[in-house]
Amino acid sequence: MPTDNENIRIDKVNDNISLIQRKSGLTFGTDALLLASFINSKSCICAELGSGTGIISLLMLTRNKASKIYAYEIQKEYAKLTLENAELNGLKDRISVIEKDVRAATATDTDGEVDVVFTNPPYMRKGSGINNFSDEKNIARREVFGDIEDFCKAAAKLLKYGGKFYCVYRPQRLGELIHSMTESKIEPKRLTLIYPDSDSEPSLVLMEGKYGGGKNLTITRPLVIYNSPEHKEYTDDLKYIYDNGVFPKERF
Repeated sequence: MPTDNENIRIDKVNDNISLIQRKSGLTFGTDALLLASFINSKSCICAELGSGTGIISLLMLTRNKASKIYAYEIQKEYAKLTLENAELNGLKDRISVIEKDVRAATATDTDGEVDVVFTNPPYMRKGSGINNFSDEKNIARREVFGDIEDFCKAAAKLLKYGGKFYCVYRPQRLGELIHSMTESKIEPKRLTLIYPDSDSEPSLVLMEGKYGGGKNLTITRPLVIYNSPEHKEYTDDLKYIYDNGVFPKERF
């Protein structure tokens, strides 16, 4: 259990996971839940680039989408937190935490090539906007330790040929994401835009890529989170995702 008790909270989240979170850092949100649900895998060897609290890895393991996960995290406090959350939920034996800059990742870290790499990377450029975040939030949100190109290059180093890459990112930077993936020989294969409601612009993009894959991108129907601009009720699609931990195949 973390020693700085005044800065932590423990929440019960999806899949009956107990999650220790730091109040001064980023907490569990829709982007993490959607990425874990978007990933199409079963009992495979995975790597996560930037684990934070470890929630995406925990969801992957609980849902048997992964049998083993190598979790990269550069911040010491969060590398420790990922391990603590894994232990709290009885998953410690299935996660190896690697306290390391993703730009230095190699396949030797993961005992060989992996089947799937997934990431919820920083989405703000270093030095952009007004910095009113704590240091740990700043590192999580801004490209202090690597941009999307660096994360894609790291994924390519870790993936076996034909392995899958999954990412949640910002639609405003979709061009950079696609360019970075293709430069690393990760071909975009499936793309879903996430809309808060039907009257709003997209707020997130989910991407699936294949290392060494052919050129054939499927753009799915959009996922809308709320039924109305008042944001009081989830759509049937989002309710299905919350209940089942996957996207409905017939619609996405």
